[in-house]
Amino acid sequence: MFPLSLKALIALYQSGVRRNQRYFLGKTFRREGVSSQVLYCRQLVGIFCVFLCLKGRGDEGVHFFESKVRPLLEERCLKCHSEAKKVKGGLLLDRKQGWELGGESGPVIVPGKPDESLLIKMVKQERGVEAMPPKSKLSDEEIGVLVKWVEMGAPDPRNEKVGQKIRKGGFDLEGRKDWWSLQPVKGVEVPGVKDGGWAREDLDRFLFRKLEEKGWSPAPEADELTLLRRVSVALTGLAPSEEELVKFLSDNRKGRYERAVDRLLGSKHFGEHWARHWMDVVRYGESKAFEQDYWMQGAWRYRDYLIRAFNEDLPFDQFVKEALAGDLLLEQRREKGSGRNESLVGTGYLFLNDGHHGVVDLHEDEARVMDSAIDVVGKAFHGLTISCARCHDHKFDAIADEDYYSLYGIFRSSRLHYANAEEGNWTKERESDLSGAYESFVGRMRE
Repeated sequence: MFPLSLKALIALYQSGVRRNQRYFLGKTFRREGVSSQVLYCRQLVGIFCVFLCLKGRGDEGVHFFESKVRPLLEERCLKCHSEAKKVKGGLLLDRKQGWELGGESGPVIVPGKPDESLLIKMVKQERGVEAMPPKSKLSDEEIGVLVKWVEMGAPDPRNEKVGQKIRKGGFDLEGRKDWWSLQPVKGVEVPGVKDGGWAREDLDRFLFRKLEEKGWSPAPEADELTLLRRVSVALTGLAPSEEELVKFLSDNRKGRYERAVDRLLGSKHFGEHWARHWMDVVRYGESKAFEQDYWMQGAWRYRDYLIRAFNEDLPFDQFVKEALAGDLLLEQRREKGSGRNESLVGTGYLFLNDGHHGVVDLHEDEARVMDSAIDVVGKAFHGLTISCARCHDHKFDAIADEDYYSLYGIFRSSRLHYANAEEGNWTKERESDLSGAYESFVGRMRE
């Protein structure tokens, strides 16, 4: 596989914008005879674009339950409300069906309506209801977690029935490898369709077959001005200006659409627009949220780094290296002209987490910061919720809690360091120190 760049990913995607209001990957390149490697990347492009642009609310709810709600229930509720220990008031909270059926006082959760949910009233210890827990009260933060969970519709992936034993342990790595999302991509037979020449490549035939099954016809082809507006908004987030429209319409040579795409890819607004998608993935923010929402020093440098990475067509493999170990690379990538150390800035997203002040338990706060880093790395580069394994083996994926804490150890052995990325060149002494540290690390790993 050749080193695919960020801009190439988007270009491949947008080059296939069809005039029938749908996107196809690799189409223009195929007509122009570009190598089969480009065509092979269609699946990668689809995964990349869908991953950046789509967010499933259901997945967010399950993640919130696994990372926030389940640990809270385990620590504060299940001693008295689980079949494995005791069942007070007839209420089970160790499975979804338990709170759905409720206890002696009836159902305790009304999904989406925390103010009407008995469980919320009990943990808030409101008048007229039994206080829970009976000997203490949940903190405001813990109550807030439960309230938010109920507001989200109380998503709960636990599917054990009442009376069914909850399986503990027994993590089967080989069995987990059979999960559908971990299977290798396989070739499939291209369907034969009678499309009257509508299909331009094999991918079209799959879509046309689905249209046939539903009795639908392809949408009519869009005019070129509509197409120009679509691709302009998709690549830069901006509609074409009057000047750009005039320039486009006055270009009577063949391939003017392709030239318009090249112009948009070369615009500085391309990086500004597409960097925002990656910023969403790595939970970018310039302040620390929480109560005082104080400013995060230097966060904008990572934002600008992303913009330059897209605009300079940075190879994706280099982008990943800089994200995971940009400060340790022996060959540091530098910005042309200024000599700014770009590789060093690549790891800046790791500590873009919310910041708590007045922390009482330093170890707990450290665990919160490390969990945020593990979570963003897992989602951004694996497409997996590794943080689900913080308290238990992952429910579906081949990730045990030992894997989580192995990764925790890597982040724990690192630290936040403010380095000078503006210096033009590293000294020979700095290069020697880094090379020696690297060789020492490799030696220890081999031992």
